[in-house]
Amino acid sequence: MNTTLNGKVAFINGGSRGIGAATARRLARDGATVAIGYGASAAAAEALAAEIEAAGGTALAIRADAADAAALTRAIDTVADRFGRLDILVNNAGVLRLANVAEFTLEDFDATVAVNVRSVFVAAKAAAAHMKEGGRIINVSSTNALRMPFAGGAVYAMSKSALTGLAKGLARDLGPRGITVNNVQPGPVDTEMNPAEGEFADLMHGLMALPRHGRPDEVAAMIAYLAGPESAFVTGADLLIDGGFAA
Repeated sequence: MNTTLNGKVAFINGGSRGIGAATARRLARDGATVAIGYGASAAAAEALAAEIEAAGGTALAIRADAADAAALTRAIDTVADRFGRLDILVNNAGVLRLANVAEFTLEDFDATVAVNVRSVFVAAKAAAAHMKEGGRIINVSSTNALRMPFAGGAVYAMSKSALTGLAKGLARDLGPRGITVNNVQPGPVDTEMNPAEGEFADLMHGLMALPRHGRPDEVAAMIAYLAGPESAFVTGADLLIDGGFAA
């Protein structure tokens, strides 16, 4: 077990599966106490918390509906109160809804913005109220903030590109307090949402410098860097980890 995050408390919004679960494992391995926020995947979150505890770490699964601002704020406050501090926030909750603009509904537009943008602001605001110098806010964005080579992805791309402006602005707001805010921008990553053997995999690989899906643990490693002491001078940044998708 690494000790770079010993004594730190991390809240991962959308932490029960995929990149979020890999991040929970990595931050716990680096010594952090990990709160795993989940929406509907209670069983997966509880199992992950038990796995981390069995490996010698400290973890808590807590319901945090990303689309419900009050519930998300309450969950973050509960974690800070329970462990006496909050040092790291990872905003990983997200939705992917694809359709041509002619068919894309306003309901899907609002749902995308609520989870992919508003929840990031809500969680950052709630977490920052508990953070001291050295706090870290890390948002999982997407390479699609820079490149959307397929039809039907306009609203998703918009929601992820919005995080660039949000992170830069929050970095200015929170920098005087020694809190950093950054985005990680993954490309295709092998998860339930985008499996490496999926029907669009070959098409995506043809657009990449490294023609393969990334692994969740590879993204988690970049998140762990941003959560740790070596990234203290990095803020307001977008860090691509996309196999050259946007190159």
